[in-house]
Amino acid sequence: MTGVPVPYRVTRVREETADTVSLTLAPAGPAGLARFWPGQFAMVYAFGVGEIPVSVSRIHRHQLVHTVRSVGAVSAALCALRPGDRVGLRGPFGTGWELVRAAGQGLAAGQDLLVVAGGIGLAPLRPVVLAALAEPRRYGRLNLLVGARTADDLVYADQIRAWSTVHGPLHCAVTVDRPTPAWRGHVGVVTTLLNSAAFDPRHTTACVCGPEVMIRATARDLLHRGLPAHRIRVSLERNVRCATGHCGHCQLGGVLLCRDGPVVGWDRACSLTSVREL
Repeated sequence: MTGVPVPYRVTRVREETADTVSLTLAPAGPAGLARFWPGQFAMVYAFGVGEIPVSVSRIHRHQLVHTVRSVGAVSAALCALRPGDRVGLRGPFGTGWELVRAAGQGLAAGQDLLVVAGGIGLAPLRPVVLAALAEPRRYGRLNLLVGARTADDLVYADQIRAWSTVHGPLHCAVTVDRPTPAWRGHVGVVTTLLNSAAFDPRHTTACVCGPEVMIRATARDLLHRGLPAHRIRVSLERNVRCATGHCGHCQLGGVLLCRDGPVVGWDRACSLTSVREL
């Protein structure tokens, strides 16, 4: 981890939705940042504009992929980048989904993995899915449940389509809140997809990311189904701002999410101010 931005070069720009792009970044110099783990984030600096925290959405050797939605000046500048442009990266920061560590706490070989994503919350969860697919024998049943406002708001649409139609170790289901006449899939909030997922709550670890109301609802339903709170891992990245613990923006109770998160167990997250149980 470094406090000085390391230059990275944009090697590919993929438009995910009308306001969201995925940037593939490679070190512009001889060395890049230290290894990232799924769930961790970088501070991505748009030169002359500013920096924002963005989780890694794919880790491929020395390259990183960051998926960015244009919602402010910095994210808009990042979404306007083209191959060959440069950005600055600091990191890695924060806790990850820690599937390896979780294996010693209940996600042992043959046990189930449940991934629940809302909107762009799929971005920090995609590395979890890719890692699980790379080692399918390590897990029991793999479930990916994805919710979005509309079909046009789905990130990684082609990949989701492939995951949904190809028979294999992954059960992938998608739902939207606002269907168009052309939509033939499920309609409703993402928690309604839990009925279609086969998992044993006593032997499952869940990874959840999305809007906070979705996180609360998902955690509540999983608790009712018997999943222990410490095995419901959630990302509260939306609250992070500086990554150094100095600005206090991400402080929830006694927790600084940039230092102690953004991924935490629900046993800890449920007591934090902004994610208190409904």
